[in-house]
Amino acid sequence: MNQYPERAIYLADDDADDRMLFEEALREVSARARLTLAHDGQELLAMLGEETRVPDVIFLDLNMPRKNGIECLQELKQSPKLKHIPIVIFSTSSQPETVDKVYAGGAHFYVPKPRTYGVLKNVIHKILNIDWGASMPQPSKDNFILQS
Repeated sequence: MNQYPERAIYLADDDADDRMLFEEALREVSARARLTLAHDGQELLAMLGEETRVPDVIFLDLNMPRKNGIECLQELKQSPKLKHIPIVIFSTSSQPETVDKVYAGGAHFYVPKPRTYGVLKNVIHKILNIDWGASMPQPSKDNFILQS
């Protein structure tokens, strides 16, 4: 359970149940991860503006009020301080044009929201098992959609 180094993980999702399930799954996968939760992209960006330590990975829902995931992704990638953070998109949408848009926007992975708790834990495990390093390149389009 403690095989991963301590990581700062951020999740922006407007669904309280999804946030709770993600938090529980992350805790089971890695007790050393420090999770920060945001209700939408606007809140996430405000939090990141105040942080001195940048997150190791950001999980970002696409369909949120005030500032959606695509708008948030665009702002993150325009920020010199934040543009290198790996972004994992979580979404119920699997429309090819949406996937293409977030890939072109610089997201690292696209994950269809898991339908079961076990699948969610498996996806989180896969993401935490990646050695992001200082300059993790965006995967090829063929490897962009991450499934369990």
